[in-house]
Amino acid sequence: MRRSFTFLLRPTSKQAVALAQCVEDHRQMYNAALEHRRTAYRKAGVTVRYGDQSAELKHIRADDPDGHGRWSFSSQQATLRRLDKAFAAFFSRVKASRAPGFPRFKGRGWFDTVQWPKDGDGCRWDSQPEHPSARFVRLQGIGHVRVHQHRPVR
Repeated sequence: MRRSFTFLLRPTSKQAVALAQCVEDHRQMYNAALEHRRTAYRKAGVTVRYGDQSAELKHIRADDPDGHGRWSFSSQQATLRRLDKAFAAFFSRVKASRAPGFPRFKGRGWFDTVQWPKDGDGCRWDSQPEHPSARFVRLQGIGHVRVHQHRPVR
């Protein structure tokens, strides 16, 4: 069984700026991937899926090492999976003859979550043992961010 936990981050001012940039880059990637899918279907009638966009992610990161290249590959894949999940929900609603609700572009206030799917792949939980009373998480491209851990994690 998978479990997820949500904890409050206590970033420094520089880390807060880096976190905001991370969310913004992921939002732009989500919108670009949505536009890519829409354009490919409109112009050529081609359906673009998660696997296609995930394969292109390697080239996007190589072309922009200081932008998208500095964030975790798996977190960017999770953002593409989020878009794929939105399309799957859309098509299931169409099939069920309900109001479909096509996936929308996300504005600044409507995209505020970035996922790191597992420990050790772009993030490392509890990564500073020299601070026994404080908890930290190391996020790729951001650094060691203090975490307010209100309950233990097994």
